Amino acid sequence: MAEAEQKQETKKDGLWETLKVIIHALILALIVRTFLFQPFNIPSGSMENTLLVGDYLFVSKYSYGYSKYSFPFAIIPFSGRIWSAEPKQGDIAVFRLPRDPSQDYIKRVIGVPGDKIQVTKGVLYINGKAVKRERVKPSEIEERGYRRPNVPTYRETLPNGVSYLVLDSVQGAPSDDTGVYEVPEGHYFMMGDNRDNSTDSRVAPEQGGVGMVPFENFIGRASVIFFSVDSRAPAWQFWRWPWTARWDRIFTGL
Repeated sequence: MAEAEQKQETKKDGLWETLKVIIHALILALIVRTFLFQPFNIPSGSMENTLLVGDYLFVSKYSYGYSKYSFPFAIIPFSGRIWSAEPKQGDIAVFRLPRDPSQDYIKRVIGVPGDKIQVTKGVLYINGKAVKRERVKPSEIEERGYRRPNVPTYRETLPNGVSYLVLDSVQGAPSDDTGVYEVPEGHYFMMGDNRDNSTDSRVAPEQGGVGMVPFENFIGRASVIFFSVDSRAPAWQFWRWPWTARWDRIFTGL
C-alpha cells in the first residue's frame, strides 16, 4: 500500500513539475511579446515590394517605448508613452488604426511633427522640396490572385538618407495628387510603399482612411522577416515549404 501511495505521489509531482514548466513558458512568452518582440504577418500588398503578403516579421516593442497598446487588449490603461523614443522618417512601423484601435496597420513613417507633406503627380514633397526619386527596374506584383508584370518602380530617398523602393502602379491615380498636410505635434504621417494600393494618411479617417497617427498608437518598429511563404499557400502546410517558402526573404532586416 505504501509503495502504491509513493508511486501516486511521484506521479502527482511529475504532473505538477510539467505544469510549472508550461506556466513559466507562457509567462516568458507573454513578457517577450509585451516588452520585446511581437510577431506580425502581412495581410495586404500595401507595402510591396518591401513587404509581401505571406511575410512574417518581428516588431520590436521597445523601439518607441510603451503605451497602453503595447499590452494585450490594452488591459493596462494609461495615457501617453513611457521610455519613449520618437519614430524616424523611413521607419516601418506597426500601429493601431486611430479610427478603430482594434486593428493593426503597418506603414512607413514619412512625416514627423511639424512637417508639411504633399504628393504632386506621384512625386512626394516634404516641406516644399521634392524627395529624390529614381526610376529602377519594373516590378512584378500580385493583384487579385494573378501576377502583374512591369509595374513602374522607383527608388525614393528621404532627406535623412533612408532609401527604399516604391511602386506607382496606377498612373494618374487620385492619390498621386493631394493637398498639403501639416503634421501636428505628437502625430505622424504614414504611407505605404505600394503608393496606389495603400490606405494611409493621405485619406482622412472619416473617409475610411488612416489620417494622422498619434504617437500613442504606435506598437513598434518592424525589424526582421523571420519567415515568408507564397501568399497562395497556407503557412500551416509545412510539408509544402520546400516549394512555397520564400527562403531568400527569411532573416531579411528592415
